[in-house]
Amino acid sequence: FYCQKKIGDVIIMDFIPVNTPLLDGNEKKYLSECIDTGWISSEGSFVKRFEEGIAAYVGRKYGIAVCNGSVALDLAVEVLELQKGDEVIMPAFTIISCAAALVRKGVKPVLVDADPATWNMDVTQIEEKITSNTKAIMVVHLYGLPVDMDVVIDIAKRHHLVIIEDGAEAHGLEYKGKKCGDFGTISTLSFYPNKHITTGEGGMVLTDDECLKERCESFRNLCHSRERRFYHEELGYNFRMSNIQAAIGVAQLERIEEHLGRKRALGQAYQEQLRGVQGIQLPVPETGYAKNLYWVFGIVLDQEVSFDAIGAMKKLADRGVGCRPFFYPMHLQPVFRKIGLFVGEKYPVSEKLGERGFYVPSGLTVTEEQARYVSEQVKDILR
Repeated sequence: FYCQKKIGDVIIMDFIPVNTPLLDGNEKKYLSECIDTGWISSEGSFVKRFEEGIAAYVGRKYGIAVCNGSVALDLAVEVLELQKGDEVIMPAFTIISCAAALVRKGVKPVLVDADPATWNMDVTQIEEKITSNTKAIMVVHLYGLPVDMDVVIDIAKRHHLVIIEDGAEAHGLEYKGKKCGDFGTISTLSFYPNKHITTGEGGMVLTDDECLKERCESFRNLCHSRERRFYHEELGYNFRMSNIQAAIGVAQLERIEEHLGRKRALGQAYQEQLRGVQGIQLPVPETGYAKNLYWVFGIVLDQEVSFDAIGAMKKLADRGVGCRPFFYPMHLQPVFRKIGLFVGEKYPVSEKLGERGFYVPSGLTVTEEQARYVSEQVKDILR
């Protein structure tokens, strides 16, 4: 997977990527079945198998497979029939897909800052942001820990709000013994290659509401009339997942517990090797409601460190270590500032995470030796 070279007294490994998917189960077998039978489009049997398998694993009635996690959010916003001028409370610190799904429909994202310990949305700030226009709360489980859902559910019930749950990074993650993806009025998943289950690209919408399920299926497939194909009363989308993607997903789902075990072991290894290092904040191993699943292993540099996350990643790249920055806060995104969103708003925790947070190689193929090497390089750049 990698080689070593010596420069002076330092042994440098060839580049360790931040993620490489693990595809050594039944992926080839199921892909061959798609090719041999000719079922390579969204009509094949693996799509239904994957939908039913994921829904059963999470504990939902329905799964609707789509072509990626971002359009899963678009679809969720569409079928909830949110209107221009409605407001949805969401984290300032997350991927842009969450806010983009709202903005494209004319819905106003209302931001709350991150919790400095868990890096998820600070649920204590939600209620103060509710107005007469608030229709939903969007929660996003980030980097291996879930949002504190009991608080969110209580607020949503008291204020008659729906919950949009983004579980893109949370396959198998549990909150008080219940799997993430099972909390939203409508929930979404992503199957990008760095996820615990991948289909290359791909996503899914989950719900227990039959009406929402039917609307998702219709909007996913161009809103064809039930009575007459190519006859449309609404404008839908082509968000379909192919049978080839789903075949990979079925094979991945078969090994989900093994994948989760690898993630936990890697996260614990990094914790042991980096514990006590001055100048950095490590992920919280567990809270009162969940154990960290370490989707990725994040590091946040203290303000006293002379370089930021970009500087750290450059230093580590020179030593053969691939990294990725944390998400950049929504209120600082140039595209939203151009259209007048979030003017004058400040979210200091999110700003720190966006400026000084990054994660090290965290994929399912990272070896124990590689994790030790990465940890040593992190220590060395901080000396």
